[in-house]
Amino acid sequence: MMAWGNDCGSWDTSVDLANLQQFNFHEVPEESFVSTTWHEDESLKEVFWFSKNCAFHSVIELNNTIVLHLSPNYNEDIIRQKYESA
Repeated sequence: MMAWGNDCGSWDTSVDLANLQQFNFHEVPEESFVSTTWHEDESLKEVFWFSKNCAFHSVIELNNTIVLHLSPNYNEDIIRQKYESA
């Protein structure tokens, strides 16, 4: 999970806590571990490039990417274009 934008560190923390909570705050099995990063000082283009070229899971092959854009503004075409060109 890669977070970018306003207060993106809180998204990173929330996903970490949810992953831990799923296993009652004990050790998370490697195949269930959700790696998280937050990118407050990077451009969206850099984050998308990192997602496409560097992000991986140590056990599970990642075949799909989901871009979740939370905003009061509709920007699907712009976000899709930025992802495709990264």
